[in-house]
Amino acid sequence: MLKFLFYMIFMIPLCFMKNMFWLVQMLLLLLMFIFMNVSMNCMSLNNLSYVFSCDMISFGLILLSVWICSLMIMSSENLFKLNYYVNFFLLNILILLIFLYLTFSVTNLFLFYLFFESSLIPTLLLIIGWGYQPERIQAGMYLMFYTLFASLPLFMGLFYLYGEFYSLMIYFLKFFNLNLVMLYFCMILAFLIKMPMYFVHLWLPKAHVEAPVSGSMILAGIMLKLGGYGLLRVLIFLQEVNMKLNYIWLIISLMGGFYISLKCFCQVDMKSLIAYSSVSHMSLVIGGIMVMNYWGYFGSYIMMIGHGLCSSGMFCLANINYERLNSRSLFINKGMMNFMPSMSLWWFLLMSSNMSAPPSLNLLGEIVLINSLVGWSWLSMIMLMLISFFSAGYSLYLYSYVQHGKFYQGLYSFYGGVSREYLLLILHWLPLNMMILKVEYLVIN
Repeated sequence: MLKFLFYMIFMIPLCFMKNMFWLVQMLLLLLMFIFMNVSMNCMSLNNLSYVFSCDMISFGLILLSVWICSLMIMSSENLFKLNYYVNFFLLNILILLIFLYLTFSVTNLFLFYLFFESSLIPTLLLIIGWGYQPERIQAGMYLMFYTLFASLPLFMGLFYLYGEFYSLMIYFLKFFNLNLVMLYFCMILAFLIKMPMYFVHLWLPKAHVEAPVSGSMILAGIMLKLGGYGLLRVLIFLQEVNMKLNYIWLIISLMGGFYISLKCFCQVDMKSLIAYSSVSHMSLVIGGIMVMNYWGYFGSYIMMIGHGLCSSGMFCLANINYERLNSRSLFINKGMMNFMPSMSLWWFLLMSSNMSAPPSLNLLGEIVLINSLVGWSWLSMIMLMLISFFSAGYSLYLYSYVQHGKFYQGLYSFYGGVSREYLLLILHWLPLNMMILKVEYLVIN
């Protein structure tokens, strides 16, 4: 695992050289293929050392991180054209990727906490440095304070664990089963805010709306998955207390997912709508993890991978329209089918994946999650039915609103997508819909 870390560290000088924008992106793609081929053959725990290891959950999320980071560079060509602090931008993405890689691969809970919180800083710089509106400072503060509010209890919880067991190795802790309510709340609150769970989700739409396209992609693609990954790791040794209290999170998540789905119909900003739809999807993931059965874990993991690709692709689409019209308002982004007929196919493909149509990973994840939640309580069927129905509803609402209708008369110039944008969308859509053919690679042993 250290070899991949050094690969990324030695890429840092490239960020300061002239005209290395596309080279950095190509090297990240190369890193992804090397990592995939080295780690694909062993499905259980591999590359194990004192600090690093890679199991199935880490493998998929590291792969997703490198993939999304390389696509972030591809989507930000505008910065390259304008030469808008492009070297610092590349450095920021690379450091963020290093933090994410370390978060997903360390075996020590304290180091996990350290890198989990560190990944906040490059994200904050992305939003504040390259965001569009003056409100980005406020959005950055929201992101900071929501995330940091729950990180101190987590820190104290880790100290308590170390005081009890003299070890913070994730794989040693799984032999314990702690029945401590305060420790339970301390350990999982930070992850639930990061997910984000309903009631503590307000930082997410704000951060998304103010972030540049690359910031939105990394937030939707990876940052929300950090919470899910943390829960998967931590709940292993808090099983007993979780079985007593999980109904709280399940009720909040299912009710919240339904309310947020309704809230999506009130949005007039494309990015805001996509951000709220992320909250709705992650509520199912929280439900699947909290149920504490194999299907729930498996389903939430698949949903995290699928949602990371799908949501990131939709933010790219919103940005493609924004670059043409300089507006994300649904009142101005209308009748796009007249201008960009080829792009409307991609709108359709990614929207259909967002509403969990076959053959996307979202469909598989949703089916497995619905199974696990209904197995926990058949009453959850009511909320699941409403969430599934309305997720199709707001996806159709966004698609039909943007593609159809009379176009805005104030448009003065327009052009269809360039090949870079189509490639960007293909690279989101293909893995999202082709991985279902080899889903045994995603099954957690």
